[in-house]
Formats: sequence, structure tokens, C-alpha cells
Amino acid sequence: MKGAGAEPAILFVEVPDLYAEVERRNAPSLLGLPVLVGGDPSKSGRVQSLSQEARDAGVVHGMAMAVALEACPNAVRVPTEMRRYREASGDLVACLRGFFGEVESAGLGAAYADVRRELAASDEGVGAVLARAGTELRLPLRAGIAPSKFLARLAAEEADRGTVYRLRGAETSGFLASLPVERLPRVGTKTAVRLKELGAQTVGEVSRLDAGLLEEALGNHGLTILEMARGQDRSPVRIARTPQSIGRKKTFDEPSADLAVLTAHLGELAVSLSAALERRGLRAGRVALRLFGAGGATTTRSITLGEQVSSAEEILEIGRDLLLRGNGSQDVHKGVGMTLAGLQRSVGEDPQLDLFAP
Repeated sequence: MKGAGAEPAILFVEVPDLYAEVERRNAPSLLGLPVLVGGDPSKSGRVQSLSQEARDAGVVHGMAMAVALEACPNAVRVPTEMRRYREASGDLVACLRGFFGEVESAGLGAAYADVRRELAASDEGVGAVLARAGTELRLPLRAGIAPSKFLARLAAEEADRGTVYRLRGAETSGFLASLPVERLPRVGTKTAVRLKELGAQTVGEVSRLDAGLLEEALGNHGLTILEMARGQDRSPVRIARTPQSIGRKKTFDEPSADLAVLTAHLGELAVSLSAALERRGLRAGRVALRLFGAGGATTTRSITLGEQVSSAEEILEIGRDLLLRGNGSQDVHKGVGMTLAGLQRSVGEDPQLDLFAP
């Protein structure tokens, strides 16, 4: 993939089993155990997320929690905490934006990015970046790269955790041919039944159906499905006018553990972030600090604020408090980063300038 003529390359990244993995990250004692996240079994609660261990025991998403616990009696049930999962999803987007620039959120724990430029430079670079992102977030990631968004999502479903499945344009027809029709976007249970009534059990068989027949059976929806089955999707990566987060990072000329030096660098980031907020008339409700250790380890600390902030002074004060948490201020670091999330517009603001301008 060299030069301006390179085919489109859309990256889809997700945290599989987001809720369960966030709970495991928060409670390492759950690692290796079957985990069920969802409602109270005594109140007809259902499974909203589950670990692979629970899945191996026969539990499926949406199953009644009481039934799931019967199927997997040694499972640990954890109540749903949406705030945690939203924060983790925001951290994912912010982290990816730090590497790839423009990123589109694709729901909780998932995102798209156009990586044609990165792949033109190095096929291995994207995988290395995702490995770093997974380590930094302390969450498992899997990803797909393909010429379109829906193909990238399908490719990611073929990837193991911690890996990237690359699907090139010439491979699309063969990749889609044997997939069951249920794997296509917008094909639910009823639509799948109708397609099978038309003689299409697989995506390849859908691609060979007559367009008029599909339109008659399913309307415009049928034509959209036909385009997908033929690998046709021109949806661009869409960047929201108001981003979910913004971030800045600084790599030091020489590693340092000097609190004054680290604070000075944080001050530079705080000024830059504050200016970015001001350009778009935004305030932040969450601050995350990233510390890049001299030995290669990355530590992330974050806080959700009671009141939103926007000034450099406020951002620096919060960043310094996060730095002083634990032993972080005593370690040697080769860089720092700060990310602001929970962004909302200030009252009466209608800014026009680009948030990501230098």
C-alpha cells in the first residue's frame, strides 16, 4: 500500500465484552473466573456482558441471570455500572485519537479510524500502536482493517484478542461468500428469515440475488443489504463537531523524576488544552493523566470532576494531584500526557475554530 493510489483502509477497534473486562480491570481477583455483568436474578435481571469463561459454560448475552447462574454456578455476578463503562469507552477514544488523530466513536468500547496513511508507512505500525493502547488502557483490544467500515467491523470479529485482522479489497468477495446472512449489518431475525425464503443462506448467495427481487421483498432496506453483501459501503469515518475528548502529550529530551520538571511539563500541556477548550467553547468534566515510564511502562490515572473546568490553572492543579497519587511522582518518566473528556459547551458559546489546530 504505497502512494496516493492506495485503497481505503478503515480501522475498527473494540474492547470485546467491555463491561466484564472493565470489572476485571477494577478487580484483578476476577481474572480467570467466569464473570456475569447484569441485573439482579431475583428481579428478572438479564446478562448484559460476560467473560469467555462464562460463555464456555453455555451462558449467552441476554440470558436471564437466574438461568445463567444455574448454567454456570461458579460465576461471579457484578451489577451493571454504566458510568465505569462510559469512562472506559471515552478513554479508548481519547487514547486512539492520540495515535491516529481523527477517530469516530462507534458505541461503547468501539471506534473507527482512517489508517491509510499509517499503513502506507508500515503494515506493522498499526498493530504495534494497538498493542500499546491495550497496555495503556489495561483492556483487551481486537481490531479489523478493511476498505470500508462495515467490512472492518466484520474483520474485527474474526480477530483474536490482541490481534488485528487485515482484509484487503481483493479478498472481500471470498471473505464474505460463506458468512451466514445474520453477519450482515441491519439483518435481524425477521430479515434473515425472509432472505432464506428467497434462497439465500449465506452472504455470497445474497450478493447474487436480483436487485428487483430484493427491493420487492424488503424495500430500500433490501437494496442496502445487497450493497453490503457485494462489499459496497462508502460511509466515511465521521468526526463529531463536538469531540468526546481531547489530549496532548509531551516526550522529554531526558527522563526525569524531578517533581518541578514534571510539573512544568504538565503546565505546558494544561495551557495547550485550555486553549483548545477555549477555541471551541468547551469545558471538561473528566481529566486523565498518562505517565510514560523510562522502562516502557505506562500508567494512567483519571478523575471525574464534580464541576467542569476549562482554565489552565484548574487543569494543572488536577494533573498535579493525579501525579502525586501513589508513588508516581518519585518514578523516572520519559513523557507525560493529559486527556480531557466529558466535554460540554459553555453557555452562550458558538465557536468556529478547529479544536485540533496547533
